Amino acid sequence: MHKNSSTNSQSRPLELWGGLECTVNRVRDDYFSQLDRNGHASRFDDIARFAALGIRAIRYPVLWERTAPDGLSRADWSWADERLRALRDAGVTPIAGLVHHGSGPRHTSLLDPAFAPQLAEYAGAVAARYPWLEYYTPVNEPCTTARFAGLYGLWYPHGRDDRTFIQALLNQCRAVVLSMRAIRAVNPNARLVQTDDLGKTYSTPEMADVAEFYNLRRWLAWDLLCGRVGTDHALWDYLTRSGIDAAEILWFRDNPCPPDIVGVNYYVTSERWLDHRPERYPPHHRGVIDGRPCADIETSRALATPTPGIAPLLTEVWERYRLPIAVTEAHIDANREDQLRWLLEIWEAAHEARLNGVDMRAVTVWALLGSFDWNSLVTECRGYYEPGPFDVRSTPPRPTAVAAMMRELSSGRQLSHPVLRGQGWWRRPGRFLCHPPVATSHVPASISADGHTLVGMGTAPLLITGATGTLGRAFARICAKRNIAYRLLSRQDMDIADPASVERALAQHRPWAVINTSGYVRVDEAEIDAERCFRENAVGPAVLAAACARHGVHLTTFSSDLVFDGARREPYVESDPVAPLNVYGKSKVEAEERVLDANPDALVVRTSSFFGPWDKYNFVTLALDALGRGEPFAGASDITVTPTYVPDLVHTCLDLAIDRERGIWHLTNGPPVTWAGLAVMAAERAGVDASRVEARPAHACGFAAARPAYTALTSERAILLPTLDNALGRYLELRNEADPEIEELEMAAETRQHVASDHRQQEEAPAEAFHVKRF
Repeated sequence: MHKNSSTNSQSRPLELWGGLECTVNRVRDDYFSQLDRNGHASRFDDIARFAALGIRAIRYPVLWERTAPDGLSRADWSWADERLRALRDAGVTPIAGLVHHGSGPRHTSLLDPAFAPQLAEYAGAVAARYPWLEYYTPVNEPCTTARFAGLYGLWYPHGRDDRTFIQALLNQCRAVVLSMRAIRAVNPNARLVQTDDLGKTYSTPEMADVAEFYNLRRWLAWDLLCGRVGTDHALWDYLTRSGIDAAEILWFRDNPCPPDIVGVNYYVTSERWLDHRPERYPPHHRGVIDGRPCADIETSRALATPTPGIAPLLTEVWERYRLPIAVTEAHIDANREDQLRWLLEIWEAAHEARLNGVDMRAVTVWALLGSFDWNSLVTECRGYYEPGPFDVRSTPPRPTAVAAMMRELSSGRQLSHPVLRGQGWWRRPGRFLCHPPVATSHVPASISADGHTLVGMGTAPLLITGATGTLGRAFARICAKRNIAYRLLSRQDMDIADPASVERALAQHRPWAVINTSGYVRVDEAEIDAERCFRENAVGPAVLAAACARHGVHLTTFSSDLVFDGARREPYVESDPVAPLNVYGKSKVEAEERVLDANPDALVVRTSSFFGPWDKYNFVTLALDALGRGEPFAGASDITVTPTYVPDLVHTCLDLAIDRERGIWHLTNGPPVTWAGLAVMAAERAGVDASRVEARPAHACGFAAARPAYTALTSERAILLPTLDNALGRYLELRNEADPEIEELEMAAETRQHVASDHRQQEEAPAEAFHVKRF
């Protein structure tokens, strides 16, 4: 990590940093610790994982609440001792964070006059123990934290007024000044990396005054630390009207502590659109500001012309402060290809800013281990997880394609993943949550139509076999929505059991990956058609696997729960021995063995019991249709499975293919349920009379092929799909919609799943409190 000198700043390469989500926010008397939830609190070997990414520095927690919750005399430094030493040995510079969206130990708060001097005392102790530490962020995002804790009432101390917001902001900024003073008493060379969320607000003319205020308020923390807030400041009247003593505000003018690096945190929700016509927008984006009903929504969901992104905002920061800048959080909660595209857009924007004379130092990938429940602003433990470069749902944490991209960026190698050549969802036509899209006549003319687009000709496609099947069509539909170039192939286009046909198709399309959804699916008929079943299910995938191995093309293919005999009564994991009872199951076992023997890098997904919104003949749809008509519906009462919601399966398989994941994976929505129980569960969830469900034993169902009694699947690698109840809820939401464009509804349902937060806002809460920061 380079020293904070502006000399020859443009001649140095842009650095790649990493960040670890480490929020310890308080909600009433409960603390929400990301370090506990992502496992880093007890997993020392993460340090080696981080260093292997090639990062030069890491935003790393040495948190007050965790280290000295009961005072310095009882501080436990062992955790920080071990990990800071390991980072130094690995050549990664720590940027020590002392409070991260926190309010300190229980004995203090953001409104406590003692908060600042007590944090400064802790900061001095950190510096004394680690005198070699040079970079600090004593308080992360003070303005943003003050909004969440003092204005919106989400975090402790749950204030909902301007005075509480301003007091919390002043206390945090004073804590930064006093902490850096205490740190520099030990290490005069210590440097301040001061982070905050940087966005911008646009609006209709009717809301222009509010947008102007928000655009001034976003600078307050940096302005205070730079000593820029005096009687001539644009928000002076706002600050003093709160009743806070002017001397408390002017203290910063006399005690400036400008950042050595301005840390800019930027999300897809950071740029906002205010509209005086709230009825045009989804309910959770509506609110009231100063008695005026309005909507507050991210620009990407409302504006027909996208904003150009972060690049001009970086120039704004530079022109205001003339201080070195780093992007200290770059992250999006999205499908894998859009995570890659977002990082590339931020990286290229930083380079663009450098070309425009901005002293840009680094881009920080956030968060290395992902994060939990930010879609509810960490006000509840719902289990909503956003993976990052590593996915902690696997043990040990599994590197994703973002990790591979980081290694390429840090080493200066050419970026290699084909899915980068496509626009992210925030620039695609299907991004809107309002109809028709808002015109952009009241947005500054500097906003360009194309921004940082990545579309190019000649993009390597994803090949999908099985053009006539439910799963193949689902992959094609979702690839189109995710802007992944694809080709959907029929047997005439590529017969996977014919080596010559496979070679011709691979040579013609030159894919980066193949998703094989073709195969023989008639379990009962396979008993008398074994030769054809094995050709389609075992020979074909083996031929395809060998060809993909020769050409360096990733392969995903599918297996079944019927590879098991059902002798056990707990869900099967990937390493359990197989013992199929019927011809179909035997064909799948042979496929697994032959595929992985020919191509150990192939991904083999075992799944079962599909249901979804795009075909009329799956079990759940047939059950609800029959029960809805008042007809009986039969289901096996003694066969237990784990159903799988097709959209969830497809999205997850695409992410795993982009990650180039390999080996056998179990992917279902679980938990175990009988077929009859599934019909009852779906009916009750749909509000349909379930009394006509007829639970029958398997022997009465007329099956020709033997069926194992228990084939529930779980995973020892990671549970990646949502729960069955969650999936049924989204499925039923689509069934109840009248619009025939069901794929648009599916995208909207996924969006609602991401952003819905149930904050229980009061009627007069600012509209901006209704948005979720980190989409």
